[in-house]
Amino acid sequence: MVAHAEIRVVHRGGSKINFREPVITNDSRFLLCASGESVKVYSSSSEECVHDLQGHTDLVSGIVRNPSNHLQVYSCSADGTVRLWDFTDGILIKTFIIGYPIYSIYVSENHGGVVFVVVPMANDKSSELFQLVAVHLPRSGDQEVEARELSAVLCDVSPSGAVSFGREGEYIAAAKGLQLEVFFFKKQKSYRFFLKSGNKKGAKNAFTCVSCHPKEDCIATGHEDGKIRLWRNFNQKKEYTYSTLHWHHGAVNTLQFTPEGTNLLSGGIESVLVQWRYTQENQKDFLPRLGGAITHIAVSPDGSLFCTSHSDNKITIIQSCVKVSAIIQGLVKGEGVRTDLMIDPRSKALVLNGKPGHLQFYSLPRDKLLYNLDIVQQEYIHEEGLDQFEVVKAAFDTRGDWLATVEERTQKGSELEINLKLWAYNEQTQSFVLNTTVTAPHEDQITAMCFSPSPETTMLVTISFDGHFKAWLLADHSDTEEGASWSCDFVGGYHLLKPGCCCFSADGSLLAVGFQEVVTVWSPSWELLTTLSQPPGAIRDLCFGRLSCSKYLLGTSTKNQLCCWNLLTCSLEWSTPVDVSLLQADPLSENMAAFCSQSGCSDLFVFKPGESRPLYSQRALCTGKVQHAVFAPRDQMLESCEEHAQWLNRSQLYFLTQHMDLMTFSTKTEEDRLLASSKRLMVDDSVAVTPFYLLLGKHRQQQQQEALTNPMAERIQLPQGSIAIKELLYTPAHVLPSASFLCSMFVRSLLISSSAAREEKEPVEEEMESEEEDSEGEAELRDARQDLGGSATWGPGEELGAPALTKAQERELRRVKHFDHSWLSSLLEC
Repeated sequence: MVAHAEIRVVHRGGSKINFREPVITNDSRFLLCASGESVKVYSSSSEECVHDLQGHTDLVSGIVRNPSNHLQVYSCSADGTVRLWDFTDGILIKTFIIGYPIYSIYVSENHGGVVFVVVPMANDKSSELFQLVAVHLPRSGDQEVEARELSAVLCDVSPSGAVSFGREGEYIAAAKGLQLEVFFFKKQKSYRFFLKSGNKKGAKNAFTCVSCHPKEDCIATGHEDGKIRLWRNFNQKKEYTYSTLHWHHGAVNTLQFTPEGTNLLSGGIESVLVQWRYTQENQKDFLPRLGGAITHIAVSPDGSLFCTSHSDNKITIIQSCVKVSAIIQGLVKGEGVRTDLMIDPRSKALVLNGKPGHLQFYSLPRDKLLYNLDIVQQEYIHEEGLDQFEVVKAAFDTRGDWLATVEERTQKGSELEINLKLWAYNEQTQSFVLNTTVTAPHEDQITAMCFSPSPETTMLVTISFDGHFKAWLLADHSDTEEGASWSCDFVGGYHLLKPGCCCFSADGSLLAVGFQEVVTVWSPSWELLTTLSQPPGAIRDLCFGRLSCSKYLLGTSTKNQLCCWNLLTCSLEWSTPVDVSLLQADPLSENMAAFCSQSGCSDLFVFKPGESRPLYSQRALCTGKVQHAVFAPRDQMLESCEEHAQWLNRSQLYFLTQHMDLMTFSTKTEEDRLLASSKRLMVDDSVAVTPFYLLLGKHRQQQQQEALTNPMAERIQLPQGSIAIKELLYTPAHVLPSASFLCSMFVRSLLISSSAAREEKEPVEEEMESEEEDSEGEAELRDARQDLGGSATWGPGEELGAPALTKAQERELRRVKHFDHSWLSSLLEC
């Protein structure tokens, strides 16, 4: 309809960093992980994101180190490409086009120039059968190369990565379901081993993960019942043996041998890292209380650093299974989001449910968690079936001074417990502090709440299934020592109907409350101004228009109707039959976004209430219903966008899928800008002021200012040391020599060489001699003028009407005068 290929749906900000196993570099300085459509490079000591490797056009599904170069990594993606990166400089070196969606990638030092990838057996993302193939990477100088030489290694493997190389790449093992398959490369033969689905003791023998010993013939497998099996003598199908280790009470999610094979690491739902002694299996060490369930374990090549990925989108960096040294926290994604997606007016951070009982503040531009705010303020007990308080609603006022939260707890055989809490922003702590707690604000569940945008008063409105909406007003105690306090100012209802939604107009002059099939409009003095109804179906969502469309009120109903009322005429402007699951307004423009459900997928329509044609639409945006979305204001307005993408100029639309993936929309202009910035290798002028800048950049800045103020002024050439300065600043840090050598080189570049000093001294002496000759010649000329009775003020060229001489001619004349002519007199005497 109005869909355009220049706008793509992408993962950007808040992506899962626990999707695949992370990678630790050889020197243990950096940690790399897949994050949406990019690869994040984090510092293992400072936890900061050093580089964001962007280039893939679909979900990144795996990262491995390049065995032939410790400064490079391979990444694979569902876009059908394998890319080679220099992670120290953040540079894309080469792209290998495979042509099939890739779900995992593996490498071995014994197989140079070959990567092993998991692809679907049919070239379709919906395929449920996968195979492991070897891809021979061609040697070429081109940046994009097609790699079409594929050879199948294993069939029917798991796409999630239950594959491991053993004994330095002599064989490879893959586990899926109740089957373990081992393929030997020299024999070109595979062996398969099967387990029974269970036994009388209720064991669950299904394989969950696999890890091979790096030096010996031993394969460790994890199972759903918490057992670990160590397989040996598997090169003969009938004589294999295995031993069993058991500590985990839940499924073993991940296994990993240390580089020397002395220890085996395991993790599961208990959030405990278990370290087993390989030769002494009865001895084991524990590192407990790491957070969420452990999903992946990675070990550095030197064995000095471990890291664990967790189900709460977190990576924990551990020093040799002794202590936690760093934590990299992504956007926490639990089983579901009870609150709406919100934008903090102060920090511009995305706010939603985080850890149990918390709200998380997440910076989308920096892709970093800022902090968690403990709302419930009670210890959370990780036990299934236990009823505990949950944060279900939250709202900010327009200035970000106040935050309102609602927490609920339902217990069997007892009434619903509800707490309404109001939090005030503290400038000193730069966080929210609890100000007021209202116990049982309503007799039933609170369905919605919102702050009034009016600058005159600070007011909160809550609605509940008890049939009432309440207005909570902030009392002014500025003239007393008492702090701010909240109180209930008004309780309203309409014919004992249950309200379901509410919304304030942009200026706070109107409040719309939906009572089943009736929309009521109230004034600030709580006078019922009008009622609007458009049966059939109860009103599910309400939204006022913005700016030039502020006269419109839009609503969605449970009977698949989208209605638009004109508040000036109090009549229905238009309606359309569409199942809208979510209606969201852009606070900075007239645009509105409607997410519609159809055939198990969600469609998007962006429109203005006063126009009949949508600005943008996209079918099959994602599977399932979109229940949460928000417009995030941009720091810098996009420019030179195409007409169909101008709705993304001021704000960026984020939405949450049913699989808890945070998605957004990217334009071609925005992607080109990000690609250009990633290719920029030189130091940009917008970097932070450092001591080097204060030392070396001050002189350069002064010259630029002088050139701007006086463009015709003669430019002073930089000294020869500027070459050394450029090399010092622009050369990558990992190839620079030692600091002592750099210091001596830098100082020498600022000194003047002795040869240059001599060359400069010689012309100075010649100039002094010429000046002495000039003074002597001028004195003689003055004496001659006095003898002739002339005036001393005459110039040399004014005597006797002679033509004027230039300075060069006068100098040459004096040189000839002082020349020795004695040889001429001796010649005449002869």
